[in-house]
Amino acid sequence: GPGPFPYPDTGVTEDLLKLIGEKYSEIPDNKVFPIHPVLKNTLKKRAKMIAQREADWAIGEAMAFGSLLVEGTHVRLSGQDVERGTFSHRHHVLHDQSKDLETYTPLNHLNLSQAQYTVCNSSLSEYAVLGFELGYSLTNPNSLVIWEAQFGDFCNGAQIIIDQFLASGEAKWFRQSGLVMLLPHGFEGMGPEHSSARLERFLELTAEDPDTMPEENEFIATKQLQEINMIVANPTTPANFMHLMRRQVKLPFRKPLIVMSPKALLRHPACKSSFDDMLVGNSFIRAYTENGPASQNPEQVKKIVFCSGKVYYDLAEQRDKRGLNDQIAIVRLEQLAPFPFDIVKSELSKYKNAKVCWTQEEHKNAGAYNYAKSRIQTVLMNLNDERINQISYAGRPTAAATATGSKISHYNELKEMFDSSLNF
Repeated sequence: GPGPFPYPDTGVTEDLLKLIGEKYSEIPDNKVFPIHPVLKNTLKKRAKMIAQREADWAIGEAMAFGSLLVEGTHVRLSGQDVERGTFSHRHHVLHDQSKDLETYTPLNHLNLSQAQYTVCNSSLSEYAVLGFELGYSLTNPNSLVIWEAQFGDFCNGAQIIIDQFLASGEAKWFRQSGLVMLLPHGFEGMGPEHSSARLERFLELTAEDPDTMPEENEFIATKQLQEINMIVANPTTPANFMHLMRRQVKLPFRKPLIVMSPKALLRHPACKSSFDDMLVGNSFIRAYTENGPASQNPEQVKKIVFCSGKVYYDLAEQRDKRGLNDQIAIVRLEQLAPFPFDIVKSELSKYKNAKVCWTQEEHKNAGAYNYAKSRIQTVLMNLNDERINQISYAGRPTAAATATGSKISHYNELKEMFDSSLNF
C-alpha cells in the first residue's frame, strides 16, 4: 500500500540474546566434534563478552541473523570466504578436525522451529554470484539474502548487475529486491586494491533529489526509504548493524541495501555495544548526534564535524587527545541514502555558531563528500543560514587511485586530515 508506515522496532528480548549468544559461543564436545585449538580461544573470548552483555561486530551480526531465524525468517549469506569471514571474525561454520567435510553450523541449532540458515562460500566471480543472489532475493522477498565481497574493492566485477538490475530494477520493471551487499571498506594502509568499495558510485546511483527537503513528520524516515531506489549505509556499532539487518526484513517493502562494512572495527576495542542497545524499543539509528561535553554548551562550540564510518573513532580519539571535547561536535551519519535531512537540520540549528566541516578518509573526489555537501547546503538554505557556502572539507586530496600504496604517505595523509578537521 501507499503508507504512511511507522518506523520498525527491531529490538529483541534479553532471553533471545542470551540463547543466541550461548549457542554462538558454545565449544562442541571435543570427543564428538573436535575443532581447531585456536578457535577454542576465540569461542571462549566470545562467551566472556556475552556474559558481560557486550557485543563486538561478529556477535552483533549473529544476533541479527539468529533472531530472524528464530522468528521464522530464512537467512542466506554467500560470498568469498563468508563461512569463516575474510578477517577470521565470523566462524559461522565449524569444521571437524578429525573428519574431512564434517561441519557444524551453530545458528542452525537455536531451536526446533527456527528457519534455515544458509551460509556458503562462493567462487571469485562477483558478476555471476551477485546475479544469482539478486534472482534469489526476487524469488524469496521474505528472506534476508546477503552477498559479501571479500574486499569492497572487488564489487566492480559485478558492476553490470549493480547498474542494470540492482539500482534501476524497480524503476524499469516494478520488481523490488531486498538484496544486501556487504562491502568491506576502510583505509588502513592496505593499498589501492584493498581499501575502497567505491562508496561514491553507489551514492551517485541513488535517486534522491539533493535540493529538496523532505516533509518533516513522524513518518519521515520510512517515507524516505519507500521513495528511494537503493539504501546506502555505513554503520559503526554492532547494535546498529543488527538493527539495520533486521530492519531490512521488517520494512513493508523491499529495497536493495548497500553496506560499507568494517575491517578495523571488527576488533576495535571501542566498537562494542551493550545488550541494552539491542533490546525491544530500539531501532536503527540513522545518525549518531554529539552526546559529549560539546552537547552541553552548544552555543560555545566552535566547529561541527560531519562524518561517516570508522573515521569517527579516529576523530573522537584525536579530539580527546587535543582537549577539544567541549569545542568540537562530531555527528556521524550511519545512513547516507536516503539522507537524514531532519537530523542534520536539528544539529545545525543546535550548533548555530559553529563552523561546518565534512571529514572523510576517502579522497576528495570519492567518498560521500560531494553527495553530503549538496544536501547539507540544502538544509542550510532551508534554515536561511549564512554558512551555506562555508562548508569546509577535511580528508585526502583528489586522486586517480583509491588509496596510496605507501604506509608513510598513508599516515601523513591521516595527520593532515586530523589537523584540518580539528583546527578552527
